[in-house]
Amino acid sequence: MEDKSSVVAALQRVKAINGKSFSEIAATTGLTNVYVAQLFRRQAQLKPETVASLRSAVPQLDDTHIEAMMLPPMRSYDPNLLQEPAVYRLHEAVMHFGESIKEIINEDFGDGMLYILSNFFLLM
Repeated sequence: MEDKSSVVAALQRVKAINGKSFSEIAATTGLTNVYVAQLFRRQAQLKPETVASLRSAVPQLDDTHIEAMMLPPMRSYDPNLLQEPAVYRLHEAVMHFGESIKEIINEDFGDGMLYILSNFFLLM
């Protein structure tokens, strides 16, 4: 596995074979569902202390997969992503509610950046 797209495709195949959702893997590992999804898309870095719990939740991950997940990620933005309706709606929600969300973050956590991977997303 060399480029990001082939690594992501391999990780997605492993997840499909495993049959668990991101939320199920998160519940088993003690991680958030967003962080788990980011790991499988190579948008977050797997930390050494998390390897055992992830292997337990997804035993189909081999050493090559784990090594790839432990590399620093290459984050990027694809402008075509906004054409996906669900992503567009999320973008629209942040654009409309961004100031209010920021105020809540400041009230709850002070003046600083929101670390999105530490959040659990519950969609209803």
